[in-house]
Amino acid sequence: MRILLAEDDQTIADHTRARLEIEGFLVDHRATGPDVWAEGETGDYSAIILDLGLPGMDGLSILKRWRAAGVDTPIMVLTARGSWMERVDGFDAGADDYLPKPFRSEELVARLKALLRRAGGRAKTKASAGGFVLDEASRRVTYDERPIELTPLEYRLLALLIAEPQRVFDPIEIARQVQGREDDASKNAVEAMIARIRRKTHPSAIATRRGFGYTLAGEEA
Repeated sequence: MRILLAEDDQTIADHTRARLEIEGFLVDHRATGPDVWAEGETGDYSAIILDLGLPGMDGLSILKRWRAAGVDTPIMVLTARGSWMERVDGFDAGADDYLPKPFRSEELVARLKALLRRAGGRAKTKASAGGFVLDEASRRVTYDERPIELTPLEYRLLALLIAEPQRVFDPIEIARQVQGREDDASKNAVEAMIARIRRKTHPSAIATRRGFGYTLAGEEA
């Protein structure tokens, strides 16, 4: 599942992102109000964790704009300001849950999972492409109806490819989304993960577009 994390405190964002990725989520982080607003309105996310105190545009205004535009993604409001009136304002604007800072990452994960369960049909539980079927509830993957054992990083990589099976992903983009890295050395790690997944499934399960990257669509070239 892809999660949008809207948080301007880098320390909190890094810690939260790391914990969510351990749990198998794909996390996109944005730190400014305008970026969060644009990404939340156009991106395909299972849930959004939204800090109210964002620079450039406050979270409450963003939330109101999203709901007015028909965005029905489950949203957890995250803020250091814990007054009951702000909670009321957040729920009135369309928030699905509210978690005040400081918080423990274990509580955030538990409440996020509960939020996704409550969302029901709004949050996909299965996704499939290229012979893969990914069960987001159990974090299990099959290939040609055969279960395959994956590491958390391999799972996140496959989830990324399955989410957009026609897209060709540059190795650096894969590294950023899966590992939170964008350095040149991370490309080798991505190549190694692709190779391991192919060994566990089939050499053509993930196609290479030479000079461009990887995709589930088409034949390897």
